[in-house]
Amino acid sequence: MSRVPRTPETRSGDIGRRMALRRGELGLSREQVAERAGVSVSYLQYVEEQPAEVGIGSLLRIADALRTTAGQLRGGDVDLPQGRGRAGARPTLVELSPEECWDRLGTHGVGRVAVFTEAGPLVVPVNYTVLGGAIVYRTTWNAAADAAGHAIAFEIDRVDEALSEGWSVVAAGRTEHITDPDRARSLDEHAFSEPWAGGDRPEWVRLVPERLTGRRIHSG
Repeated sequence: MSRVPRTPETRSGDIGRRMALRRGELGLSREQVAERAGVSVSYLQYVEEQPAEVGIGSLLRIADALRTTAGQLRGGDVDLPQGRGRAGARPTLVELSPEECWDRLGTHGVGRVAVFTEAGPLVVPVNYTVLGGAIVYRTTWNAAADAAGHAIAFEIDRVDEALSEGWSVVAAGRTEHITDPDRARSLDEHAFSEPWAGGDRPEWVRLVPERLTGRRIHSG
């Protein structure tokens, strides 16, 4: 049986994690995906949970069931920009309500902060958490000082490569640099994750959106 080549970019187990993540995004059970892909539920569970290699035939069928590609499940596009496909059929741009925007922000994730600094405009990705109607993120002291009291924009988005669909949410407003030790400690306790970038990022910035807008592209 033909096997997916093992490369440094395709570590054993990565495919299974991407399968499980994509299945969760689509809200599908293992039983549903297994039936669509023509594999057993136990096999799909094994692939998702164990560092197993996957035959190319099974991989292609599972990718189709998950409305994605084998390349994406293997992580072959991690160094490429999103949205490289063609536009979908009869695309429609729909405005999102504030409630829909908050739903997409969820409880945590990775977003982008746009802020003016002494060196000029800067856009950086940050791990964020949503707490009490505010977006909070951890950063360096200099970055927190640059953002404190200034108007910034915060953006998240998602692209569905298989369907050429996606959405984006933008929050804008003035930020607060959290300097009170008790408040900072509370944020430390509620943060879902340490910053992916690592390093020393002890300062917290809080944004209560004054404007919250979003758009969704839907293909007919």
